[in-house]
Amino acid sequence: DQAIERIAPAIRRAAEVFDRKFRGDKLKTRMALERIVPDTDGRGARQADVVIEAIFENLEAKQKLLSGLERIVKPDAVLATNTSSLKLEDIGSALKNPLRLVGIHFFNPVARMPLVEVVSASDTDRSMVRRAAAFVKAIDKLPLPVASAPGFLVNAVLGPYMLEAIRCADEGIAVEVIDRALVDFGMPMGPIELVDLVGLDVAMAAGKALTGAGAAPRRLTDLVAAGHLGKKTGRGFYAWIGGKAQKTKAGTVPDGLTERIVRPLLDATRRCVNQGVVADADLADAGVIFGTGFAPFTGGPMNYLAARGGVAAVDSGDELVVLPKAA
Repeated sequence: DQAIERIAPAIRRAAEVFDRKFRGDKLKTRMALERIVPDTDGRGARQADVVIEAIFENLEAKQKLLSGLERIVKPDAVLATNTSSLKLEDIGSALKNPLRLVGIHFFNPVARMPLVEVVSASDTDRSMVRRAAAFVKAIDKLPLPVASAPGFLVNAVLGPYMLEAIRCADEGIAVEVIDRALVDFGMPMGPIELVDLVGLDVAMAAGKALTGAGAAPRRLTDLVAAGHLGKKTGRGFYAWIGGKAQKTKAGTVPDGLTERIVRPLLDATRRCVNQGVVADADLADAGVIFGTGFAPFTGGPMNYLAARGGVAAVDSGDELVVLPKAA
């Protein structure tokens, strides 16, 4: 960031994280904070081994910032973007050497989420990918190699899942019922509450790119137009007080609701495997469990699909084909 008033809230949040991590040990918290240096002029980038761009999701803005960084960082420094939806090829087109650009994509809340997607295009410098993965391991996170594609793995499967949940709300199903259905299934929180946490404006902006959908659901459009963007504004699908969604008691979950909302996530995961966004089904399962909290007891979406049929699942166009087990 280029202004100290924009950096100050991040420093404050870091202090809160360190205070929890070190259980109130003020000396350890202070020592950790002293390692964070606000640098509005970007002077530290010249000596850095890893530089991660993490500004808002705007292609031109990211291209401008990264092209400026490319001129001053060390030739062997890892130059990375934290983009959640843009393709590396598009961002890197503004660089003199686009092959050095990698994705290091964190998930919120960063201090708690263990997974980090390490993104590469087909011609990305493999040494940069390896060094990016090593950096992720060095900060005690789990690096998941993914190919450059809209939404990569985690957002690509979350987008259709959240969209289907909002469509159910448009049809008049209470948001508390929708969320209860998925929490009962094994998700850490319901999809509607998740949309409120992500931000309705973010969901609106990313939705079309990640789901291929046309017009956004009516309730989502109306809430965004009214400035109700979720937790950050104090109101979205829920009202938020003291950092908590205010929910009424959920009624009975209609038959088939859980399966309806989970199905787009399952299909999107299978599609990511078939398209090579991740190397195999096992990595997809691990990525979706650690990146979304997908019901761990299932073993992940691909394992869940196979187990539901008691069979192996293969792709045939847009439909899931179930093959009987060999005798």
